[in-house]
Amino acid sequence: MIGPSVAIGGGHGTSATLEALLKISTEVTGVVSVADDGGSSGRLRELFDVVAYGDIRKCLVALSPDAPIARSFSRRFTAGELEGHVLGNLILAGLVDEAGGLVEGLVEAGALLGARGRIFPASVAPVTLIATSRDGIVEGQVAVASSGPIGHISVEPQGVESPSEALRAIAQAELLAMGPGSLFTSVLAALAVPEISRALKQAKGLRVFIANLRDQVPETEGFGLVDQLAALEAHEVLPELVLADSSLQGSAGRFEAMVHFAQLTSGNAFVHDPALLAGALEQVAGMKRSGSSG
Repeated sequence: MIGPSVAIGGGHGTSATLEALLKISTEVTGVVSVADDGGSSGRLRELFDVVAYGDIRKCLVALSPDAPIARSFSRRFTAGELEGHVLGNLILAGLVDEAGGLVEGLVEAGALLGARGRIFPASVAPVTLIATSRDGIVEGQVAVASSGPIGHISVEPQGVESPSEALRAIAQAELLAMGPGSLFTSVLAALAVPEISRALKQAKGLRVFIANLRDQVPETEGFGLVDQLAALEAHEVLPELVLADSSLQGSAGRFEAMVHFAQLTSGNAFVHDPALLAGALEQVAGMKRSGSSG
């Protein structure tokens, strides 16, 4: 087992990382992007000026594998005034409103689900994702995700605050796992929040980037492993180690020395297997302790 760990990102990719960390870590925290402006999350943002709840919901469910109610959190209404809304998003909106604060509401949600860890938003207020792409300056996560190739992303407002609890978890973590997931609209969207970026740079724990298994059209169309790592470098995100599936071996270019290859898929070659990912993360954490390299 390893000590406290933090997963940073959003969506299904970070959910897989959280599932993996539950198997090997004494204390698990997720720091999740809240920049989504589409679907149910986008409608709630527009109505109530709240952060996007979709990725938070997915990550809370990942930390609650034993809770029967967790399955209901993903139920999407298909008719009437609630058509398109996800039940878990509505519950989160109600809990946050009743608790009088975002972090307090997520604590209540974790208790309701019996979550075996904590989820915090990357920022305590809504943010807008801004990207430079072939289409020029693009605003909003939905627009950014469909405007690749992307050169650089940031969030507005730049002065948005991050929860002190998230910053403390990053500072105290033995392992900090970034990704996998949509590179610009999930992973870098969380890391682009200034206080999260600064905390990660100052962290003493092992910073690991979990590489995506394939490109994502159009957001990262044509991206291989070396392109993912170059994008991190361009955003001043400096992992100590990169964890990549064995199928990507030989594709890291000038980053080869920092990449550790391992089998991370089983059955479905397009999805990280949480059990295999757990084993690989535990191995690289052990390498850090012993001072050996990958």
